[in-house]
Amino acid sequence: MQMTAPRTADPLLAPFRLKGLVLRNRIVSTSHASMLDDGGVPGERYAAYHEEKARGGVGMTMIGGSAMVSRDSSWGGGQLNLADDAVIPHLAAMADRIHGHGAAIMCQISHLGRRATALGGAWLPAIAPSRVRETRTRSFPREMDRDDIDRVIADFAAAARRCKDAGLDGIQTLTGGHLIGQFLSPRTNRRTDGFGGSVANRARFALMAHEAIRRAVGDGFVVGIRYVVDEGGTDGLNADEALEIALMLQSEGHIDLFDCIYGRMDSDLLLTEDNMPGMFQPQAPYLAQVKAFRQAVSLPVLHAGGIRDVATARHVLKGGIADLVGMTRAQIADPHLVAKIAAGQEDRIRPCVGASYCLYRKAHCVHNPATARETTLGHAIPPAPVAHRAVVVGGGPAGMEAARVLAERGHRVTLIEAAPRLGGQILVAAQAPGRRDLRGIIDWRGAELDRLGVEVRLNCWAEPADILAESPDIVIVATGGIPDLDWLEGAEHCHSTWDLLTGEVPPQADVLVYDGTGRQAAPSCALKLAGEGRAVTFVTPDAVPAVEMPYQDATSFRKRFYGAGIATLTDHALIRVERAGNRLHATFRNEMTGAERSLDTAQVVVEHGTLPLDDLFTALRGQPGFTLHRIGDATASRDLHASILDAYRLCLGL
Repeated sequence: MQMTAPRTADPLLAPFRLKGLVLRNRIVSTSHASMLDDGGVPGERYAAYHEEKARGGVGMTMIGGSAMVSRDSSWGGGQLNLADDAVIPHLAAMADRIHGHGAAIMCQISHLGRRATALGGAWLPAIAPSRVRETRTRSFPREMDRDDIDRVIADFAAAARRCKDAGLDGIQTLTGGHLIGQFLSPRTNRRTDGFGGSVANRARFALMAHEAIRRAVGDGFVVGIRYVVDEGGTDGLNADEALEIALMLQSEGHIDLFDCIYGRMDSDLLLTEDNMPGMFQPQAPYLAQVKAFRQAVSLPVLHAGGIRDVATARHVLKGGIADLVGMTRAQIADPHLVAKIAAGQEDRIRPCVGASYCLYRKAHCVHNPATARETTLGHAIPPAPVAHRAVVVGGGPAGMEAARVLAERGHRVTLIEAAPRLGGQILVAAQAPGRRDLRGIIDWRGAELDRLGVEVRLNCWAEPADILAESPDIVIVATGGIPDLDWLEGAEHCHSTWDLLTGEVPPQADVLVYDGTGRQAAPSCALKLAGEGRAVTFVTPDAVPAVEMPYQDATSFRKRFYGAGIATLTDHALIRVERAGNRLHATFRNEMTGAERSLDTAQVVVEHGTLPLDDLFTALRGQPGFTLHRIGDATASRDLHASILDAYRLCLGL
């Protein structure tokens, strides 16, 4: 079914002409690596993931994040392979599905250059303008000779031709840290021939590649470029040179769209703090740089970079910052975002909370379990054949999700929560530095429960008799867990991260924070304490802190640990805590050698996940007359996404 946005003064819903292509609105889902391909081709999972955004009203979806144009442009898997004609029928089938919903489709084509792996894929050497290694991807590249240059340019043209033959609306190349950008940047291009040195020479490869692409696809096909407007720093491509090269590309007439990005991706830190903003960065941090670029060029400009909400997206258009706005992570959270805007239901948009989970578990949203599971779960919640009486116990994220889905299916739902507010552990997590936006997970569900007429009882500790008195058909136990300290000898001398994050327990002058999970709670607590002027030591049995986080968050935490002067001890497991006068004596075991060592401190804070609060579940087990289920941390200590997924997939079938 084709969705047409109504006539409106909303700039987000205004059509836009991109060369001969008319987009029904200004919102784009930009290219990213979803890792949903089937051996390099877009199969059913890949197509369904993008089709949901088209069904949800997006103007254009862009596929193929880093799709490879050559066999030596592999990072080892998870890319579309545009180096072979075998991909054409798969692209064609996908294009038909996207067009069937009224959206446009483009594909990003690229060569990774030095970012390719030499130890995977086709096991070919990485190639680059110069022998400059990237620390993040670690390959030592071979310097390209003229045969390599001509071959890769021909590969770009052939990949673009495949996209056109498949019926796509356009393609997009990529500068950034990829091969074209490696030629442009003096940081990675140290050549002394006609492809290095001056700005004009460094631009030559890009100009030749786009000329070849245009010859292959003709004048009617849209050709864009995801373009770094400034690499930042002192030794890379600066804003003046980037603009000079952009004007060359524009004057040659072979491109139709600049998709503007900022920064470098040479390391996890640069990718996190200077290219793809994570939880510690403000929303939409690159608007000033993009606006300056747009004022200097005449081609249309698209920008995506931390634009997570509709108000910011409108500002981008109204402020003359860009002509099209990329809301990629926002549509991972809610692929029906555009349809909700058009229907006047903006307040029902599921918010992107900036958790970066989609970069850790590729394309999975921390609180939308249907995204990237379109072929197994889907986003539609069907009505139940028979409406039942349902009781959900526990008002954390899992319980709220269960109540929401059950109510959407038409059941009569009561949600019982012991605390005075809904939210569970999110209320704790949101008090940590940089984590406030997590409240959006609770606020959105709370509004949905109100809309659906769910009865919410707060300050109510549910006993088995209370549940039985409701005569339920369905009982969901989502009572969560409590901090797990029982395993530790001397636990009575310790506090949990919950105690310190909520302020229930005052911090001492020097604090030892022990992290047995690798998740956000302990590092967040350590940063909060350091920010309050406490001397903090952070200990973990893992090889590095924050191993169960997106690389963006893990890197940002480590940077902030250094900046705050937090002493870090890795590969050490906490085995006991003893009181020694007015101090605490914490003993650790080296996970590599077994040797023990001790640290003295005024306060020990322990994060070791949660113990399930499952007494109610156990008491109700075997009772007749209703089906009984438990979800979330009431089952086992896991992450937020797992708890919400538990609730969603269970309740879809109840």
